[in-house]
Amino acid sequence: MQAVITVVGTDKVGILAKISGICAEEGVNVEEVTQSILRGTFAMIMMVNIENAKSDFKTLTQRLQQGGEELGIDVHVTRQEIFDAMHRI
Repeated sequence: MQAVITVVGTDKVGILAKISGICAEEGVNVEEVTQSILRGTFAMIMMVNIENAKSDFKTLTQRLQQGGEELGIDVHVTRQEIFDAMHRI
């Protein structure tokens, strides 16, 4: 099962390390990452495989959002099928 993690916030050291670290702790495989900094705003999209996650989807989402709160950034996690349905025209 795939999921999309989006991260947006003021750029600072440790964002990628924090989010990818939580993924590693949870057994979530990061398959693709794109990130950029736009006028001081950090933006990242991660495509992840959550099939072997140690926690259920809700707990994983809460952990990632809590990690984001610790850094003052917004983190959203969406199952791939929901993401695809939301963006289908």
